[in-house]
Amino acid sequence: MKPDQKHSSLYVAVMAEWPLLRRALLFSFCISLLVLAPSLYMLEVYDRVVNSRNEMTLAMLTALVFLAYVVMEVLEWARTGVLRRAAEAVDRKVGERIFNTLFEANLRRIPGVGVQPLQDMRTLRDFLSSPPMTGMMDAPMSLIFVVVVFYIHPWLGVMSLVSAVLQVGVAFMTERSSHAPLKEANRFAGQAQNYASNSLRNAQVIEAMGMQSGIHKRWLELQHQLLIHQAKASEKAGGFGALAKLVQLSTSSLMLGLGCWLIIDGLFTGSSGLLMVASILGGRVLAPIVQVIGGWKNVVGAREAYARLVRLMTEVSLREPGMPLPAPQGNLTVENLVAGAPGTSSVPILRGVSFAVPAGKLLVVVGPSASGKSTLSRLLVGVWPALSGKVRLDGVDIFPWNKAELGPYVGYLPQDVELFEGTLAENIARFNEVDLAQVEAAARSVGLHELIMSFPKGYDTNIGDEGCFLSGGQRQRVGLARAIYGTPKLVVLDEPNSSLDEQGEAALAATLQELKAKGVTVIVVTHRTNVLQFADLMLVMQEGAVRLFGPRDEVLRALQRAAQPAPPAAMAAAPAAVAA
Repeated sequence: MKPDQKHSSLYVAVMAEWPLLRRALLFSFCISLLVLAPSLYMLEVYDRVVNSRNEMTLAMLTALVFLAYVVMEVLEWARTGVLRRAAEAVDRKVGERIFNTLFEANLRRIPGVGVQPLQDMRTLRDFLSSPPMTGMMDAPMSLIFVVVVFYIHPWLGVMSLVSAVLQVGVAFMTERSSHAPLKEANRFAGQAQNYASNSLRNAQVIEAMGMQSGIHKRWLELQHQLLIHQAKASEKAGGFGALAKLVQLSTSSLMLGLGCWLIIDGLFTGSSGLLMVASILGGRVLAPIVQVIGGWKNVVGAREAYARLVRLMTEVSLREPGMPLPAPQGNLTVENLVAGAPGTSSVPILRGVSFAVPAGKLLVVVGPSASGKSTLSRLLVGVWPALSGKVRLDGVDIFPWNKAELGPYVGYLPQDVELFEGTLAENIARFNEVDLAQVEAAARSVGLHELIMSFPKGYDTNIGDEGCFLSGGQRQRVGLARAIYGTPKLVVLDEPNSSLDEQGEAALAATLQELKAKGVTVIVVTHRTNVLQFADLMLVMQEGAVRLFGPRDEVLRALQRAAQPAPPAAMAAAPAAVAA
């Protein structure tokens, strides 16, 4: 195991359950000893009962072997329960970390992550209580059977040992031949699932424009590669699995034949019942290895899942929560900001952006498409990291600020509004404990209260997946109510009026006036000029840089002067920007 794996939180979580795993190993040891009971029963029946013809002895031996069967099954049930408890404990300890790491990876747009880590955790959890796992626990106990067979006769012991070595060789060849195709099959399985999930989220677009056949063809290509590699792995593993069973089945008969030959040549003078015992034990030596080989796909799947989880948690570090900070007042400062989309190596989208917005002021950000406005909004709320420079709220860098602590004081409406399956009240309350008074206040502020009360269940109405029961304008207003819910000090709205009708525009205007009256710092990214009437400051973006910034009226006058034709001499003296 690599050093980074040994120090990963997943490795620590698994090793923390060592007491439970040790108990399962103890149960495995006892089960392995009890497996000897049928052989001992047979030996005693043939050597003692048959010769003595004592019915009481037969009854006692039968009762004892039945008791051994009962204890063995109870221990098997207990071992499965202990392993399940260990698997659940590991899931509890690292499940939240994996979810947060997955969330952080998607924020940074790390390609190829998707929901695979959650499936990997389930694969690992299921494997810890699976038959291959119990087979791996039973395998070391097979040495006991080898010692017993050696005690019966050395040659029989040598044969059982040779059979065990052959089975280990088969396991090695299974691993060597199936590792690569299984790894590729798992990779294509993840790609196919992520592609299907992404396609389903855009089902309406696909249906409307007749894209289904092309999308299906692309998915089939990934699925075809999955099936090809899975078939290769299954073919190789199946062949070696059949060979493993052949070795196991033939070992018992060959050991029995060897025992008969030893008796014929006078090399074995013990009881013939011992030969039967040796034959049975020789097969039991190989049983755990055959069990592991039979479930080799699960073994490889769990190993790959573990490696992917360790790699993800190693490469994607979570943000440190930092020390608790006082509630912000809303003074926003942007210092020489350089940033681009996370997970890409493209040219930065923002270049040297600097401005400041005092608490309680409303800033309107305008500019042509692809000028960096939406990127700026993501950095203002600490969603994306900066390549250089800082976004500060009350002098504190907003990106590493603990979002669980900062979140109640920040409202954000992205350009593409995302709602979640649940009730209207839960969505507006940000899926925290619902304060119905504040939920209703936020809904009234954006003009949603009457609409919500027209629904049969009111605020308890379930909006479906991504708010599918609402129109575009209604979803946007629910997102706006979510942004202003509670007591935010900074509200960033990216194109808040893109889907609004006249009634929605009026509600937005009232909301902006209300936020200003409460002293909330508001940033509005928009293409529409009707929001400018409420602005204190105005920022004009162009090609990722600040073209103009300052009080609204001064910026508007500068834009008007720039739009008017001027003599060549005067154009050279025209101001390039208005400083704050």
